[in-house]
This record gives sequence, structure tokens and C-alpha cells, in this order.
Amino acid sequence: MGLTVTIPAMGDAKRFDVIVIGAGFAGLYATHLLRQRGHSVRTLEKGDGVGGTWYWNRYPGARCDVQSIEYSYSFDKEIQQEWDWTELMPAQPEVEAYLNYVADRLDLRRHIQLATVVTRLTYDEDTATWTIETDGEQHFVARYVIAATGCLSAPLDPAIPGLADFSGTTLYTSSYPKEGFDFRGQRVGVVGTGSSAVQCIPVIAEQAEHLYVFQRSAAYTRPADNRPLAPGELDAVKADYESLRARQRAAYAGLVSFGAVSFEGMTPPSRRILETPPEERLAVLERLGWNALGAWADVMYDLEANQAATELYAELVRRQVKDPGVAEALVPHYPMGCKRQILDTGYFECFDRANVTLVDLRRDPIVKVTAVGVLTADREIALDVLVMATGFDAMTGALNRIDICGRGGRRLRELWASEGPVSYLGLQVAGFPNLFTVTGPGSPSVLTNMVVSIEQHVEWIADCLDHLRSRDKRSIEASPEAQDAWMEHAASLVKGLVRASDACNSWYLGANVPGKKRIHMPYVGGLPAYRRKCDEVAAAGYEGFVLS
Repeated sequence: MGLTVTIPAMGDAKRFDVIVIGAGFAGLYATHLLRQRGHSVRTLEKGDGVGGTWYWNRYPGARCDVQSIEYSYSFDKEIQQEWDWTELMPAQPEVEAYLNYVADRLDLRRHIQLATVVTRLTYDEDTATWTIETDGEQHFVARYVIAATGCLSAPLDPAIPGLADFSGTTLYTSSYPKEGFDFRGQRVGVVGTGSSAVQCIPVIAEQAEHLYVFQRSAAYTRPADNRPLAPGELDAVKADYESLRARQRAAYAGLVSFGAVSFEGMTPPSRRILETPPEERLAVLERLGWNALGAWADVMYDLEANQAATELYAELVRRQVKDPGVAEALVPHYPMGCKRQILDTGYFECFDRANVTLVDLRRDPIVKVTAVGVLTADREIALDVLVMATGFDAMTGALNRIDICGRGGRRLRELWASEGPVSYLGLQVAGFPNLFTVTGPGSPSVLTNMVVSIEQHVEWIADCLDHLRSRDKRSIEASPEAQDAWMEHAASLVKGLVRASDACNSWYLGANVPGKKRIHMPYVGGLPAYRRKCDEVAAAGYEGFVLS
């Protein structure tokens, strides 16, 4: 049965024990588990379908970079056995179909309200409840709110002058049309070279009359080596799925494999690139190919070593791209490891096509968008279609777009603007009782297999609510002292890493969002250490949290 709480009436407000925001991997599991634990749940989703990231990001070539057998739920053994993946790394339609299957298989849709944007959350200290307001002027009241809003779900609006003046078609990878788009006979410009762009550029290149790639920062990317699953391959995994799941939970990033590369049996590198003569470095490159970039112990800790590894990367790019000038422009100018490692399918090869032009914005920046195309410092490029792949306000953006008012009327967006994205364990923020953030800043989240991290967070939150109910507690809040200690611990682990140096300006640090306070948001201590900490906190009666 549900929580026995008394929530005052608020007009026609609908009352639930828990409101979940978002119906992606995290929201679907939270809906299922909390219902199973006896809580009344309503899940509010801004899309008109479930899937979260995999509902919105349906651009050409969209694909997961984690193996399908690992990028899937482990909590339901029947679903594991029933669902059949077709590829090593699934494409967007397959992941979206999987999540719809889960929603139907577990009868979750009756708890989910689609096409609903949460606009405001207000905490009432007297009743220890949250009032939730939506764009449809609906009101809900709940004891707890679980923000399953995603880490990469708040697209950035491109700050390009004149964008509204463009008379052609403007598409966004983060909200691509369901019906797709026919690029045949079109002059197309793709702005951005992050993960979404790297995936869609080769597909668009095959269709477009001409494709212009507007690149500000080259990407560290490597071939995905994706393939269909071989006959019997999935059956072998299903026969011993529990072993795979145990190995995932014990792995630093919750991953047994990344793309087609298996981590099992690998030992941490001991050779230092700065202690290795150049000819031996090339010999390692010849032997290991793209894997040579991870064969050195000093690359992520020493900028000089990192630059030596980047030179190896440049050599690999030169072997892929025929035009020396284009190859040089495709080599990143920032340290390796600063930004997300991308897996691609035919990315470098497409720049050898006669219908593809790379526009290096470091040498020829965009001045503005005009009615007929893009004006750079050197030329005007006529276009029929603009595809914007300009990134996200990562980890905090989705929450900051909701007006969240906590204890004493303090707004979460104002707190994070002044102090940075602080939290305790990435699960709660001091001053905002009964509000849980799934894979929030301060948790391993985006540095891991997201599904493994999501399952751990949702299960921890469900156990926490059981604990509160069994002890007649009505609120839980991170203490400022525990929050400060966790943030100091997280900062100490990233100190000295290249990824947090002044040479790096990544979305991990919030550097892609003007005015965002610079803090390395994901926890780098690894998933096993993080899980142990969360378990210890719970075992100690939720140490670091104030229960009342």
C-alpha cells in the first residue's frame, strides 16, 4: 500500500507519494520499482513518447556506443531473456523500441503522463511536500520528487547571429523530426563536431548534393567496428547473463567493453610514453592501431605526455584522410581525454568524398547566418539545410530549466550559479529536502555505462524511501557539511588530471555554457568505489543526511 501521509488539498491538485520527472531509462525503472514497493507514482514526460534520450535523439546515424547486451536493464531476468538485440552497438530505433517494449511489458504507461513539461517545483516546509506545476497549468502534490531528467537532455541554443533569418530548413539533432528528412539534392551545413555530429555526418554525406561541416573543435574519435550479432552470440550471453552483470557492477566504468573493445583481461598500462623513443611509439601504433592511444600510463596525468599521444592520434588520422590539409584540421588542438571519446562509422572516410567540405572555424570563423546560408570571415556558403549539432548544458541544464524552490525559497539554479553544481553523492542537494537527482553532478554518471549507474541510483532511492516509511520519517535532506565534504573529496580525485587542467574546456567542466561555474561535474573515483560509499551511507542510517 502507499505511504500514509496527509497532504493538504490544493485546489484540484493531484496527490501522489512520488512524482518522477522523465520517462527514459531512469524514469521507467523508477516508476516500476517504486510502484512495486507500494508507492503511488505519477511520471511526467515532456515528449509524446517514452525513451528519454532515445526518443529525442533520432538524427541519422544515432547509435549507442556501448554494447547492446550491456546497455540494457539487469533488474528483470525475463526481459533479459525475451528481448533480442540485433547489433553489437544498437541504433537509436532499436533502443527506443526496447524501452517501449519495457514500458508495455511492465504495464508502466498507465502511470506516465506524456507531453507534459514540468515548469516549477516548490517545497512546503510545513507539510514537507513538493508542489509540482506544469506547462498545462496542472498542479501535483507529492512527498518526494525524483528528477530522472537525464545528463544530456538540455540542448544549447546556438549563439550564432542571424540564425532566425535563414530561409531554408533548420534541423536540430536533439529534436530531430520523427518522419526523418530527405537530404537528396540539398546543400547541407552541419554545425558542430561532437558525438551527434560525428554520427550523422557520414550518413548525410551519402545523401546530400554537398555537405559542409562547420568545425570549431575537432573531435577525438575512432572507428566503432560495429557489426550484426553473430548467430548464437546472444544466446551464449543469455545463458550466463548474471556473470556479465556481476562483472559490469565490479568494473570501474560499469563496462566490460567499450564499443568493440573488451576491457576484460586488460591490465593498467605501465609504459610511459615520455620514456619511450619515438620509433618505439610508432611500433606500438603499428601493433595496436587505435588501441595504442590507451597504452601509456602518463598520458592522462602529464600534458607533455598527452601531446605525444595526440601526435600518434594525428598519425592515425593522416592514414585515414587523403588530403593533408583536411587531415591536419581534423586533429584536435586540446588534450586527449578532455572531452568525450567518440566512436564513429566512416567519419574520417567521408572527408575524402568530393561532395564534403570541412570548414575549419578556427581559421575561418562564422560571422553570421544569412537568409541563404552561412557567412564566414572568408566567404558566403549557400545552403538549403542547416543541421545544428551544438551540444548540451550537461548534467545541470535540465534541472536549471525548472524553477526549483527549496527550503526558504532558495532556487536551485541560483545556488548552482553561485557555488557551482554542488550535491551530496549526486543524489541530493542541501536545502532541497525530498528531491532526489538520478545520476546528478557529483556521481559517476556520464563516465560510466549509464544504465548500470541508473539502476544503482534508483535502487538506492527506493531503499531510502522504504527506510523513511518504516521509521515514520517524512523528510530527508543532505546536510551542508556532508555535501561540502563530498565535493572536496570529488575535487581531490580530479586534481592533477589533464581533464581538469586549464588546457581543457569541456562540458564535463561546464565550459561550453557561458557563465557556468567551472567544476568537474562527474565523479572520477569509479563506480565500484562510489557504490561502496553509497552502501556505507545507507548502512549507517543514511549518514550525512538529516531525517526528520
